[in-house]
Parts: sequence; structure tokens; C-alpha cells
Amino acid sequence: MFNEKSIEVDIGSRSIVFKTGKIAKQASGSVMVTSGDTMVLVTAVAEKESKKLGFLPLTIEYQERMYAAGRIPGSYFRREIGRPSEKEILTCRLIDRPLRPLFPEGYSSETQVIATVFSADQNVDPDILAVNGASAALLLSDIPFTVPVAAARVGYIDGRFVVNPDKAQLAKTSINLVVAGTRNDVVMVEGKAGEMSEDMVLEAIFFAHEAIQPLIEVQLELQRQAGREKRPVLPPQENVPLRQQVEAAAAAGMDEVVLIADKMARADRYNRLKEEVLAQIDPDLYTDPSEVTSLLSAYQKQVMRDRIVRKGLRLDGRSFEDVRPIHCEVGALPRAHGSALFTRGETQALVIGTLGSERDEQHLEGLGGDVYRRFMLHYNFPPFCVGEVRFLRGPSRRDIGHGTLARRGVEAVLPAADTFPYTIRIVSEVLESNGSSSMATVCGTSLALMDAGVPVKAPVSGVAMGLIKEGDQVVVLTDILGDEDHLGDMDFKVVGTRKGITGLQMDIKIDGVDREIMGRALAQAKSGLVHILDTMEEALSSPRAVVSEHAPKYVTMKIHPDKIRDIIGPGGKIIREMTTEFESKIDVDDDGTIKIFSANAETADALVKRIEQITAVPEVGRIYEGEVRTIKDFGAFVQILPGTDGMVHISELTNERVKNVTDVVKEGDIIRVKVIDVDNRGRIRLSRKAALAEGEQ
Repeated sequence: MFNEKSIEVDIGSRSIVFKTGKIAKQASGSVMVTSGDTMVLVTAVAEKESKKLGFLPLTIEYQERMYAAGRIPGSYFRREIGRPSEKEILTCRLIDRPLRPLFPEGYSSETQVIATVFSADQNVDPDILAVNGASAALLLSDIPFTVPVAAARVGYIDGRFVVNPDKAQLAKTSINLVVAGTRNDVVMVEGKAGEMSEDMVLEAIFFAHEAIQPLIEVQLELQRQAGREKRPVLPPQENVPLRQQVEAAAAAGMDEVVLIADKMARADRYNRLKEEVLAQIDPDLYTDPSEVTSLLSAYQKQVMRDRIVRKGLRLDGRSFEDVRPIHCEVGALPRAHGSALFTRGETQALVIGTLGSERDEQHLEGLGGDVYRRFMLHYNFPPFCVGEVRFLRGPSRRDIGHGTLARRGVEAVLPAADTFPYTIRIVSEVLESNGSSSMATVCGTSLALMDAGVPVKAPVSGVAMGLIKEGDQVVVLTDILGDEDHLGDMDFKVVGTRKGITGLQMDIKIDGVDREIMGRALAQAKSGLVHILDTMEEALSSPRAVVSEHAPKYVTMKIHPDKIRDIIGPGGKIIREMTTEFESKIDVDDDGTIKIFSANAETADALVKRIEQITAVPEVGRIYEGEVRTIKDFGAFVQILPGTDGMVHISELTNERVKNVTDVVKEGDIIRVKVIDVDNRGRIRLSRKAALAEGEQ
């Protein structure tokens, strides 16, 4: 009934099994990838008909099912909601980025790859299996994808690199990188590096590249055993006469375009050039104006790349290693806890930091269990920042990816929770963009954190590196513009301190990059990072000594665990009343540690005094001022501390004989009393006459 094929390979300390031919057989290609108890089904399907598009219509989906970990979703509907989680979005990007550049030119059929997690072992993250499974499913299908890609995660534990570390090992590792590659080259890098040197990062990347080679061989063997014949792809037919006319008509105008440094002015001149060229082209040579504009775009790419490679000239006139002019401003917003305006060339980010309590932590539900994140970084890229009009639909996959890259790069320098217990939220509002907005976010985040008084270990900066490769000629560019990213072959974002690299992300548009090119890029990036840090430190060189006056004030105190119930009160009544009265957040730990977040120091001090009163133990011989709460025939009950009453016997009210208690005190009176005894049942005896006697002395 089934013609199942199965191949197993050992990677690091675990095996990975690829199976095909049993399930999802109507997909163009399908494979179940298993490691430990983690199982991911990956399918690839493509429409038979091609579309006339200027891009590859590739859709990647990654789905985590909560049943995979034996859990029921916590959403209202108790099912996986339609919008993908942050982890699902990031994994989609991990799959997409190494695969997309390897499809053949001219292929334009609608293609969809879906990875679904069926079973989740807490020690094996499904994301790596999903990347490898996507490549295998495409190889097995008739889709013209012929270059296998493999991926692995690399950690660094006890002085050695570890492939695909498990959950316990990840808790110990100083780096966490995902590396994807082909037989000969690296095609993608993503992760954090914990202030590791450039040489060590390079070693980690190529350690992972060597480790993935068996995964490539397994995919090829599976393809030999069960793969389908690949559908033919006709290379795009070049309209030579049209191309020649376009280039001739555009030559003079294109020379003007590539000399304009300003992004918007360059775009305006290019748009006018389109109109000029369309007016000159013989209409018999094309059926759709897009044919002309497509050739004009290709000509622009050729001219710009030739200018960089052969003449050594960038669009804005910089040398290959120069960083654009930088302006840094801190304290840009008067009420924010911390803020910074970071401008580099025509890219600008306003970054805002907000401090909160433990209750403000982000709660994430996933296959690995509940995660509480005390540092959040949200990246917003509104359409006006590039002069466009677009519906606002919430954060895109790109927004999530850029925010995560910046967060990973900054996390390495954050203080530990036990020394700085605030929850931190950073929001980056990109106000202008001409390349490297995610790296502007990193720089702005570092400044905003220091402006807020967060004691970071060191300032952090980020720079995006580019690559132009023409034959044997290779040019590495520092701090790339948007057009240099669009027309170039690589976008390599590097984040770090003076000490080392804290985060990186590399995407390419060619078959891959080798060790020599990547080494050059990392070394050049280091120089750029230091230059940017020098400029940032002119604005603010270290964290402010205290947190912002507008930030909540944090106070800790310790009480006896037996007194916790007094703080909470019946049904939480007491703590709710204090929270409302003092407009503060109060967290009580089981060991008696109380954490207070208040709007200002005065409120925090007043709340501390109230808690001290509630938890205070009456001392024999001490005089208290209290309110008469209840009158009885035999005496009065007086509240000497919040929630603590004692009794003044009628004989202890005064030195004279008292006939009626109400002759001396009434309910609501504030009187001074002395504690004369506390019995073994905690009952408190008070004396007004003893307090009066001491007052007379």
C-alpha cells in the first residue's frame, strides 16, 4: 500500500530521520522529518501554470499545533488562532531566506511550502527540522529546485562548539546561531553571539557548515530513491532589440541618476527617465510597458554595479568602508522613561524605552511551554518613512524579524533581573528609511536604554554590510543604502560592542558566500561598529545614574512569611485596597519578599510604611496611638496597628474608678495606650492609664 523510503543520519549527538512516500502523497513533494520525539511534516506544492511576474511567488508557512506537546491552546476559542505566533513567523523566515535565492531564473509558478509540527520533544526545536524538511520536500517534488540546503544550530559550551544543542545546553551556551548552507557555501546566518570575537564567530559558522554536509547527502540520496522528474523551466527569452533600444535611450539619463546621492531626488529622476524612455521606444517591440520598465531596472542595476566594482564609486560618493554621517540625540521625548533619535544618512529611528514591573512581562505560549519575556523590542515601519501610501495592518513578518534581530543583539548587555528587576519595553519608530533601519534601531535602543538609566554592560551598535560580486571581483560595502541592498548580492547585519559581536543576520541573493568573503565582511563590520560607537558616545557614553523621574520606582522589602496573609487579606482585600490607594503594583513572593512599583518615591515610601505597620508585631512596653473600634461593658478594643486590635480593660482606662466605659472613651476616639501583655494565643492587653502615667513623667 505504501512505498515508504526512510534515511537516517547522525548530526551531533542526535539522529535525524527523513521519511517519504507514506503520508501527504498528493503534494508535489512531502517528507516527515523526525529527531527524538519531534516530528515535522513538510510539503511542497506548485501550480502547473507559470505566471508572468517579476518575482518568485513563493509562500512559506510554518505551523505549530499545541497537541504536539500535549497541550490545549489557551486562547478563548481553544484552538490555534489564525494569526501566526512570533515563533512561527521567525521560523517561516528561517525557511524562506536560504531557499528563495536557489530557485532557477525564469521559474514563476505559484509555490507553497508548509511545515507542520505534529509532535514536539522539549529537547529538539522543530525549526531546524523544518528548514531541512523544506529543502528535502522541494528536491523530492517536480518543482525545479535542484540545490539542496541544510541547516543546523550551533552553540558554544565549555570551550567547544556544539551542533543542535538541546534545551538544557542552550541554557548554558554563550552563542545561538542558525546556519544554512549548500555543499560549498553558506547561504544564511541568524542568531546571537554573546560578545564573541569575529574570528570565533567565523569558526562557529563554518563549524556548522561542515556539520550540515551529511544532511545534504541524505537529501540527495532520498531524491535518488523517491524523487520525481523535474518540470522544465524555460529561461527568460531576451528581447535583444528592445534591450538595445532601452539602453540607448536611457544611457545619458542613467548617468545622471547614479550621480544623485539623495534617495528621493534619485527616485524622482529615475521615474522621469522611465517616461522619457517609454516615449522613445518603438511600440512594435513590446506588448506591455512592464517589459520596458523591467529592462530599464536591469540596466540601472548593471550601471550601478559596474560603477561600484569598476570605478570604486558608491551612489552617495562614499568609499567602500565609510559610514554615513550620524546624528544622535537623547532625551528626545520629555515624558518617556528613555528616548533617543538616531539618524544615519537618510535613515532615522526614534526609539523609546519604557520601564514596568514584573506584571508587565510578555507571556508567550508555545510548544516549549510558557515563556515570560522581561525585555521586549517592537519595530514599526510606517509607510511614510519611505514616502509611500499603504494600509496599516499591524506588524508585518519583516517588522517581527527586524525587531527580533535588534532584541537579540541588545540582550547580551542587559543587567540581570535580580539587580535590575524592571520589565523593559523598547519601541522603534522608523521615521525615514534608506537602508539599515534595523541597525539604526539597535543604535537607538542602546542610547534609549542608557537614557532611561538601565545599567547596560556596554553600548551596542549595528551596521549592515553589502556585497557586489562580478566574476572574480568582490566588493564589500559598509553601511549599505537601500538601493545597494536591492541591487547587491548580500545583506549582512552585524551587531556588537567594542568587545565582540552580539548578533548577526545574513541573507544573500547569489548561490552563497565562502569563508574568505565572510571573513572580510566581519572584519570590515568591526571597524564600522567601533566608528558608530565613538559617535554615539559623544551623545551619551554611559547609563544615567538613576532611572528617569517618570519611571516607576522600585522598592523591595522583606517580611516574615507568616505575615503574607496579613498583606493579602481575606480574598485579596488588603492588597487590592493598597494597590488602589497608592496607585502602585505590589508583588509578594512566597519567601516574604515584597516588590513595590510606584509612580514616585514619596508614594513608595508611604506604601512601605503602611506595609510595615500591617506586618509589625506589637511590643510589650511600647506605647501606640490607636483608634477605639469597639466598646464593651468590660472595656474597649483599640486598633494599634492595621489589622491588629488589643483590649483596654475598664480598670486600665484611668486611675479613677470607672462606672461606664463610655464615660472615658467612645468609638472613633484616638487614644494612647501601652502594651502590657501578649499571651500565648496572641491576645494583646493594653493600658490607657499606664500610657497616661508615662506621659506625665
